[in-house]
Amino acid sequence: MQSIFERMSAYNVWDGKLYDTGYERSEYLNAIAKFIGNKLIKVLIGQRRVGKSYVLRQIINFLTSVRGVNPQNIFYFNKEYIVFDDIKSSSDLEELFNYYRSQFNLTGKIYIFLDEVQNIRNWETFTNSYSQDFSYEYEVFITGSNSNLLSGELASMLSGRYVEFEIFSFSFFEYADFKNIAIAKESFLQYIQSGGLPEFFNFEQEELRRHYIESLRNTIVLRDIVGRHNIKDLSLLEDIFKFLSANIGNLISYSRIINYFKNQQKKTNYETISSYVGFLKDTYLIHEAERYNLRGKQFLGGECKYYLNDLSFKNYLLGTFPSDIGNILENYIYMQLKRMGFKVSVGIFNDVEIDFVAQKPEKTLYVQVCYILNEAKTIEREFGNLLRIKDNHEKIVVSLDDFRLSDYEGIKHLRPWELV
Repeated sequence: MQSIFERMSAYNVWDGKLYDTGYERSEYLNAIAKFIGNKLIKVLIGQRRVGKSYVLRQIINFLTSVRGVNPQNIFYFNKEYIVFDDIKSSSDLEELFNYYRSQFNLTGKIYIFLDEVQNIRNWETFTNSYSQDFSYEYEVFITGSNSNLLSGELASMLSGRYVEFEIFSFSFFEYADFKNIAIAKESFLQYIQSGGLPEFFNFEQEELRRHYIESLRNTIVLRDIVGRHNIKDLSLLEDIFKFLSANIGNLISYSRIINYFKNQQKKTNYETISSYVGFLKDTYLIHEAERYNLRGKQFLGGECKYYLNDLSFKNYLLGTFPSDIGNILENYIYMQLKRMGFKVSVGIFNDVEIDFVAQKPEKTLYVQVCYILNEAKTIEREFGNLLRIKDNHEKIVVSLDDFRLSDYEGIKHLRPWELV
């Protein structure tokens, strides 16, 4: 373990130096900081390359520079680094952690940070053990790029003993702050025509951005899906992702996907489509919005809508056209609502579709999304659909107009950057 421990020193702050963590994502840091100081496992989840590791290292900087934690009391391990390939299981990690403790004369709480923890076999054994150890003070932080990280048996094992934070790519407001540009329609259009992946902004040339997105997609598909599951048809998996990316905001059923590939002379079946779509959702490449019956207060099976975690996958892999702007705007609003902490579904009220029903325990929003309110019938449709819902929850119409309409019978009109 000595050689592995020596390699670790390059990735830890044991010498007292702070990490260079780039742009500070204060919204996440402030939210997580509220939970520091207890035995709850802090779990950061999200798609690859959205900045989970940066947030983790920003927490470490916060602990050492603000909370005064001894840097040697922080154990940071990132399984993504090839130099740690020898650490394959929880027992390997346990041996390394014990060696670390033997090298320092530690007093006080030890903070354990495990990055991309799903790549360590039986990692949950290690995590659960140290988070609940009453003989010494430990506090555990983990990240993962798979939505099944805390599902099934593990969720039962850790029931009530963890708090989860979903990390997204840069919001429009982070993008504007990072680029030092004004919040306005022009900058918003720039944002949705590129994307919000943090590393993206290191590349000015469009060709470099395209190569980066292709590489990221391949890493997610090959390592996180093909490498974990018995994938028999890689090209079908890639084609499903392209199909969903090209149809963001459209109601889609598995039957429709099957028929599409049937017309392309490619045979498949319900079980395969269901599994492959599930794998794409697990990696956070796509999100699924179920239909929600507002009268019956229940979710409906069958058709769903799908949205991209980051629009760069559509912009640089498929390209965009003027006719796409409405769906791209809808994708932005869906992800912004998720950033705001809502569970988002597609509303069904009698024969009317409400673009989004956004719910959290203390609040419900109904949201209609429209490119431009340029005609009386468009205004009547978007506002009229919301007026049919006779309750007191907040109702909003979002469009890309250059101006804001006055509130209409209690319904607000916002531009996309005003939804916060």
